[in-house]
Amino acid sequence: MKKSDLLAGVAKSATYNIILQFSLRIITFFLNAFALRYISRDLLGVVNVRLTLLYSTILFLAKEAFNKACLSQSENKNWQQIINLMWCAVPVGFICCTCGSFIWIYLLEIPDPNIIPYYNIGVIAFAFSTLVEILAEPLVIVGQSFMFVKLKVLFYGLSQGFKCLFTIIMVIYFPKFGIINFCLAQVLSVLIYVILYYGYFTHYFLQPKKSDDFPFTSVSQFLPKTIPGKPFIDTNYASLTWSFFKQSFLKQILTEGEKFVMTFFDVLSFADQGIYDVINNLGSMAARFIFLPIEDTGYLFFSQSLTRGKPIHQQKQEDVKFSSDVLSLFLKIVTLIGCIILTFGYTYSYLALHLYGGTILTVGSGPVLLKWYCLYVLVIAINGTTEGFVFAAMSKNDVDRYNHKMLLFSVLFLLSSWFLTKTIGSVGFILANCLNMAARIIHSMIFIRTYFKESNYKPLHDIIPSLPVNVVILLSFIITYLSEQKFCNGDVLGKVLHVLIGGVCLLVTLATILFTEKKLINFIEQQYYLRKANKKES
Repeated sequence: MKKSDLLAGVAKSATYNIILQFSLRIITFFLNAFALRYISRDLLGVVNVRLTLLYSTILFLAKEAFNKACLSQSENKNWQQIINLMWCAVPVGFICCTCGSFIWIYLLEIPDPNIIPYYNIGVIAFAFSTLVEILAEPLVIVGQSFMFVKLKVLFYGLSQGFKCLFTIIMVIYFPKFGIINFCLAQVLSVLIYVILYYGYFTHYFLQPKKSDDFPFTSVSQFLPKTIPGKPFIDTNYASLTWSFFKQSFLKQILTEGEKFVMTFFDVLSFADQGIYDVINNLGSMAARFIFLPIEDTGYLFFSQSLTRGKPIHQQKQEDVKFSSDVLSLFLKIVTLIGCIILTFGYTYSYLALHLYGGTILTVGSGPVLLKWYCLYVLVIAINGTTEGFVFAAMSKNDVDRYNHKMLLFSVLFLLSSWFLTKTIGSVGFILANCLNMAARIIHSMIFIRTYFKESNYKPLHDIIPSLPVNVVILLSFIITYLSEQKFCNGDVLGKVLHVLIGGVCLLVTLATILFTEKKLINFIEQQYYLRKANKKES
């Protein structure tokens, strides 16, 4: 596959992922606003923090390492061995499911059954749903590798849309079921996700063959089977999977650290956890629907463009140059978006929470928490992009060495989370996350500089926006801050005026980016016209 076609494919994938994540966050946004009015804050905390943490942890541990390893490029890639390796995620998931359920039921504090009945059923249902979802992973990996860019976005979106709609209906008409409503929605949505994948590929193989590059002809080839004269799995991929697996739990702790601290150290009540989670979801909307797809797209592109573990002089120089350009521009994009979110998010946090949840969110630490989260979003943006490149370029030995550093990051993060939360409350979670991400960014930047030191490429040099953009962003922050102080605490007219002032500042900022960030704009235009030309040729 040509690199231009590959980039076009991953760009298309990023577009679909952004649309999906945006849609899901909007749905969740309104679902949480709805839930705050119909269910207790305790139930919201148990479901959105305790049970969701169980689900995401099991799923991450069971499949993340397999996904990263199996997406890596290789000259002698045997797809049956890859499929066999992916199915090894099922027994791993079962072990994680069993251990996780035991811990959540017998070792953690149990919610008051008079307030939250059926907690044990909730744990089992959320854990079971992970095993069901893993059954689709071989098809997911094949779809990503061969650029079936719409599949994951469409099927995950449909399943999550059903989940939200089903939850709303159950909460309205069967409120007495409590946590059971969320369990049914979770299990049914995962079943739909798996059925859609197997149903699509069954239908796909009934159609005339569309590509000679696609090595499968029936759904049965997605099942594990022995290969005459060859090992059941590729030992190199298995070794790489083990290296990624050793860092999976540490990365999960770093990603969901605040939920682990809340769950295991009992620093906040279930009701406070529910409010924190609402603000956390609101604050992380940009991180989830913009930066996460960019991170996933970047990792996919770099893993397909560069041969893992090879020094730069042994790579194709065309691939190295293109990867450097893409990394540089990805960093510029996420930095610009992150700076805009920090500037306007800080001065519009109170108004956003007031419109969203009323006094239940604006009284107390809610606005301060959301303001700090805007800084965290910027840090997340840079870290996700740099780590996407690092994990794609690292050799197996590099990954093993990084595991030890991840252990250090995890310990420091947990200690800082516990200490800061005890000292200054829930804002301590955000500060601890910022410190942790900053340490990971420094590590990634050192790796990138070392990786490109034998070349003339400096992808990190373009991370800082142009001087005019920095000046406009600073002025926008000052203007909107003064506007918030003067108008936001007044009547409706004052709040509308505050929004209008912010809108003008945002338009000026975007115009400045358009006219000063020439390299970024030119690259986007080139890829757009190249993709348009490719469509005409096909």
